[in-house]
Amino acid sequence: MTHRSAPTTPSLRARTLGAGYPDRTVLDGLELTVSPGRVSVLIGANASGKSTLLSTLARLIPPLAGTVELDGTDIHAIPRRTLARTLGILPQHPVAPDGLTVAELVARGRYPHRGLFGRWTAADTAAVDEALAATGTAPLAERRIGALSGGQRQRAWIAMVLAQDPRILLLDEPTTFLDLSHQLEVLDLLVRLNRERGTTVVVVLHDLNLAARYADELVVMSRGAVIAQGRPADVLTPSVVSEAFGLEALIIPDPLTTTPLVVPVPGGVRASADET
Repeated sequence: MTHRSAPTTPSLRARTLGAGYPDRTVLDGLELTVSPGRVSVLIGANASGKSTLLSTLARLIPPLAGTVELDGTDIHAIPRRTLARTLGILPQHPVAPDGLTVAELVARGRYPHRGLFGRWTAADTAAVDEALAATGTAPLAERRIGALSGGQRQRAWIAMVLAQDPRILLLDEPTTFLDLSHQLEVLDLLVRLNRERGTTVVVVLHDLNLAARYADELVVMSRGAVIAQGRPADVLTPSVVSEAFGLEALIIPDPLTTTPLVVPVPGGVRASADET
C-alpha cells in the first residue's frame, strides 16, 4: 500500500443518539466520540446495538433522536457525494448487481471522486489497482461476484471501500465468512491502512481476543448503550465481560502480544444483559 500524506482526520460523534426500527428502539440517548486516527472496535453480545450504531453513524438508518456529527456538522445536512468522500461503510450483508465483476465492483468505489461529467482518470485506475493489490483480489478482477467464495467476495467488497479512499472507514463484521488466516489478513490490512493513511477505522467484531489484539480502543456495548470505552487493557476486565456477555472469564496477557486474552471459565456462561 502506497504511503501518502493524510489531511487532518475528521471527527465523528454521536450526541444523545436514539435509533432503531419500526417495532423497537435499540439506542436511546447514546453518547460516543470516535477517536480520530485510531482503530476502534465495537464489541458486545448479540442484540446489544453494535450494528444499529454503525448503520446510524454511516447514515444508513436515520436517528430517532439526537444527531451524528462529522466535524460538528449533522451528517444528514451533508450532500451524499461529499459525505462519501470522507465516510466509507461496509455493511454486514452487502449486495452486488447480478453479473458484476470484481473489477467493476471495486471501480464503483471511485464514484464520489468522479468529476461533473464522470470521467475516469489515471488516479481512479491507480486507486482501484491499489485496492485490488492490498486485498489480494487482483487475480480475481475479471471473475463475477456471484462466482466467488464467501471469503473472496468479502475481500472484494473491502477492496471497493478502500478504492473509495475515505478518511473514516466503518465495517460491520468484515471477517464474516473468512477462515482464520484471512481474518488476520483483513485485520492486518485495516491496521496498515490506519497507520499509513491515518484513516479512522471503526469495526464490529465478535471475537474478543482478536478485538483486543487489533484495537487501539474498545467500545463495549450492552442494551443499546456504551458501557465502557478505552484501551483494551483498561476496558476488557472480568466485570465488563460479565456485564456485557454474561460470561465468567479470566483475563490474562496474550503470550505473543501481551494484549488481554479472555479465557472463559468452564460452566461460567449465563444469560447476558441483552438476552434477558
